[in-house]
Amino acid sequence: MQKSRLLLVEDEEDIAALIKLQAEIAGYKLHVEVDGLNGLRAIEREKPDLIILDIMLPGQSGLDVCRKIKNNPDLKNIPVIMISAKSEELDVVLGLELGADDYVTKPFSPKILFSRIRAVLRRGMEPEKEPKIIKFGPYTLEVDHYRLRRDGELVTLTLSEFGILKRLLVNRGKVLTRNQLLDDVQNDDAFIVDRNIDVHIAALIKKLGHNFHWIETFRGVGYRFKEDEEDEN
Repeated sequence: MQKSRLLLVEDEEDIAALIKLQAEIAGYKLHVEVDGLNGLRAIEREKPDLIILDIMLPGQSGLDVCRKIKNNPDLKNIPVIMISAKSEELDVVLGLELGADDYVTKPFSPKILFSRIRAVLRRGMEPEKEPKIIKFGPYTLEVDHYRLRRDGELVTLTLSEFGILKRLLVNRGKVLTRNQLLDDVQNDDAFIVDRNIDVHIAALIKKLGHNFHWIETFRGVGYRFKEDEEDEN
């Protein structure tokens, strides 16, 4: 089986070395660039299977590089994982809304990063058509009928709660910002802001039960529905 090709744009040598070592252990080919301009040139030349992109880069920022990738028809379908410091939450939100698939904050475990990489690559291999039935734990989401069942029993959801849950499940493993989830809020009478999403998420989790742990909060950014393998831990 051909090894997946990763391209890392990271100017901190110790972090780049750590990621390169883990890539070798995990069986990936990794190309490294240390600034945004050369990183973009390498991406255009190599067309890797996945890009790992630091936000703070010399030359061009990771956000500028991400924007150019997603505006390029030949590159826009290449998945991107952003790397950021915790103080760069607003930049992370912008990166996700530009089209980045996920992000990891420094300091991070290389094993966590490569778990995310595997999840993003796996999603890229899956067909894009929306499923009619989505199952998780004891729950079944009937997409066409706007119904959620737990062990066969109906769980009553509002249209907004259903839409948010469906969006999270269809993008399972991917961090979605509040603004991305706003499209699923059904309310013609109220002024909608991104923090309304927190209220809908809280109501949704309450209906699903206090032991419900699949929806993960990324503070200051948004939410993610955990991957199957994470449910088992």
